Amino acid sequence: MDHARLRPLVIGVTGGIASGKSTVCKLFAALGVPVIDADTIARALVQPGQPALAAIVREFGSGILNKDGTLRRDRLRSIIFDDDERRARLNEILHPRVYEEIRRRIRELKAAYCIVCIPLLAETEGHAVVQRVLVVDAPEELQLRRITERDDVSAEQARAALTAQASRTERLKIADDVICNDRNLAHLHAEVERLHHAYLRAAQSGFAST
Repeated sequence: MDHARLRPLVIGVTGGIASGKSTVCKLFAALGVPVIDADTIARALVQPGQPALAAIVREFGSGILNKDGTLRRDRLRSIIFDDDERRARLNEILHPRVYEEIRRRIRELKAAYCIVCIPLLAETEGHAVVQRVLVVDAPEELQLRRITERDDVSAEQARAALTAQASRTERLKIADDVICNDRNLAHLHAEVERLHHAYLRAAQSGFAST
């Protein structure tokens, strides 16, 4: 099959904070699978001179900028953390631009399938750009332990970060495939290998199913 002439099968990878989705994406990338990362795109869109940053400054004020004109992320986070309306406004500015860039990158790919890492897929319109959803899952207590160890924060702060996202149940409801990341890296690697071959078969058959 000439994959250069076909749109690749698009797999959306999502998961809660500290679930291991970034590690899963790296394992797919190591197998030669193109990986598009929504967070990386979002960071590029808020660099100085970008229209998205200008729109964010108009909405939230110049106090969210450092002296060199770069975005002061901690300040922006503090503004939107407990304010659903302002968080929604930020999302209205960023998400359409992020998804437009994701679509553009997908169109340029010559591959059987690709991975699109979208941490907030369950909370946004990510379904519109993917054909299957792979949820990287982990028990909440394990997530909390990973957050406190990785980010050096209190248990209360870790739980607040966890509850700010869609719940584990909500993510699992949208899953076509699930990797439970509660064991070691060898297990994770084996799960990625299993799905890699399943996605190749699905892409070659022309169906988004495994």
